[in-house]
Amino acid sequence: MAPTLAERFHAVKAGLRPGVTLVAVSKTRTVDEIRALYELGQRDFGENYPQELREKAPQLPGDIRWHFIGHLQRSNVKHVVPVVHLIHGVDSARLAEEIDKRAAAVGRTIDILLQVHVAQEETKHGLSPDELHEAVRSWPWSAWPHLRVRGLMGMASNTDDRDQVRGEFEGLKRLFDAVAGGDARSPGLFDTLSMGMSGDAELAQAAGSTLVRIGTALFGPR
Repeated sequence: MAPTLAERFHAVKAGLRPGVTLVAVSKTRTVDEIRALYELGQRDFGENYPQELREKAPQLPGDIRWHFIGHLQRSNVKHVVPVVHLIHGVDSARLAEEIDKRAAAVGRTIDILLQVHVAQEETKHGLSPDELHEAVRSWPWSAWPHLRVRGLMGMASNTDDRDQVRGEFEGLKRLFDAVAGGDARSPGLFDTLSMGMSGDAELAQAAGSTLVRIGTALFGPR
């Protein structure tokens, strides 16, 4: 017999290290599925598609913390900003500028993570390590008062080589530490390192992740 949602939820929670936030990846999941997990105590949910987030959010409790975890295009920022708690994938100054503009229009300050490309896959988005350091130094952060940088996000390569995945996570943690502590001008708080999904959350946490994004292990296969 397949495990119930409650059994999967408690198993995932049992595997979290102290201080690690669980984001339930709810893309393509129904409102009823999300509500069932909410009733078990989950509050952080991650969506990949702006239109889907816009449709779901009004149907669900107002204390849900919505995370936008997909690749966000500037044309869709206006749909996400009114409801989102944290945007995980900011990888350009133009996107940051658009988020600030839209946040100002609705009277909000939006928390963001800078996305770093650490995987050996060209299909993944993000800043290179050099681009990250340049962004911290030279993007016009003072001109964007409606943004608050909370840290970094990155995804490891989709591979069965766990040593490679471990190395990529450890490299991102070193970047996080360097940016958080190495430059007094660093914007934001830098208290959040988002890395790790259903297949590699254990490795990510061991490397220092403070937030994992879990879908299949919680909801089951689609």
